[in-house]
Amino acid sequence: MSWWSQFDQGEVAADFARIAAAGLDSVRVFLTWEDFQPAPNEVDRKMLERLVAVADLAGALGLALVPTLFTGHMSGVNWIPAWALGGSEGDDRFRVVSRGKVARDGLRNWYGDSSVVDAQALLAAEAAAALAGHDALWAWDLGNENSNCLIPPTRAAARAWLARLSSAIRGADEAALVTVGLHMEDLEEDRQLGPREVSESCDFLSMHGYPIYARWADGPTNEQLLPFLARVTCWLGEGQEVLFSEFGLPTYRRGDPGERSAEGHTTPLVEEDAAAAYTTRALEALRRAGCLGAMLWCYSDYEPALWQNPPLDLARHERTFGLWRSDGSAKPSVAGVAAFVGAERCAVEHPDPWIDIERDEFWSDPGGQLPRLYRRYQSAVQDTGARAIAQFEPQE
Repeated sequence: MSWWSQFDQGEVAADFARIAAAGLDSVRVFLTWEDFQPAPNEVDRKMLERLVAVADLAGALGLALVPTLFTGHMSGVNWIPAWALGGSEGDDRFRVVSRGKVARDGLRNWYGDSSVVDAQALLAAEAAAALAGHDALWAWDLGNENSNCLIPPTRAAARAWLARLSSAIRGADEAALVTVGLHMEDLEEDRQLGPREVSESCDFLSMHGYPIYARWADGPTNEQLLPFLARVTCWLGEGQEVLFSEFGLPTYRRGDPGERSAEGHTTPLVEEDAAAAYTTRALEALRRAGCLGAMLWCYSDYEPALWQNPPLDLARHERTFGLWRSDGSAKPSVAGVAAFVGAERCAVEHPDPWIDIERDEFWSDPGGQLPRLYRRYQSAVQDTGARAIAQFEPQE
């Protein structure tokens, strides 16, 4: 989380080279908000220069770049500039970290506080101008699971925020694509800013999903949850295309002692070989669901020296989501990812036949309808599989 303030261009180059060598073609980076905007009316020019340097490194290796603004929420902590604190809102599940320390203040709701959204529009415009026309830039992401920080006071406020920031980016770079990182909880509850609202201002939808966080999934390696979330997001977003921009598993390696084992973790860890099998199944399922692509959380495990810092001090499972271990060695999942290099997208029918309600009925009880639809989806997938097998059975 401190890589922008402790920027090491050589380290970034080595990381990007490892990513590209594995066959991956894109990378999502997170602009820690307080680093890039130390004051509401000030964007740090040095940080923008570093962002351009990151884009140059990505472009040289053929990696498409997705910068995420206003981070904001990440890995069980909300990272907020001191000047955006002082309100009474926020999600009590997540600690707030500002200036390297856990803060006790609440957040100012940027969907309703005009001075905060004015500041966000400034950062969005300045960052977009810095990368305008850059060959490596693929799309701008307006935030990482924003509803874990704040929920808009009204749907109109959410729409106005999306329109304002999308316009700020496009005003600086008219060719820029814009999305925003939604997650499963944005479907489990109506948080005022979901696929329907995003589709009105953004160029494509993004969804994050993890079976380990879904009580109604069939275990931590239930890969069918991911294409299901993608299809529901597409449906609720009026058919707009979906990038599945986050999935992954926290892992342990069999035989590793102490902290590296699965013991003592409130969120279950998955053995590396099982996680690799899950990754392969998930990528194929997301491809068949017609997604624009899929991005794995995340590049690397954290160095043990960082485990004493938030969020890793309490959220122990966040330490080992990487495709690579902290010593730079590849986990088995890396080989599975390489098998999908150049894989073609699949065409899918709209709407999905297992969806048996209208959108308004879904939003009347999202917490009940989402698990119910998932069971229907699973049955449909099983029926399709059975028919495919029957086609190859010898006739009597």
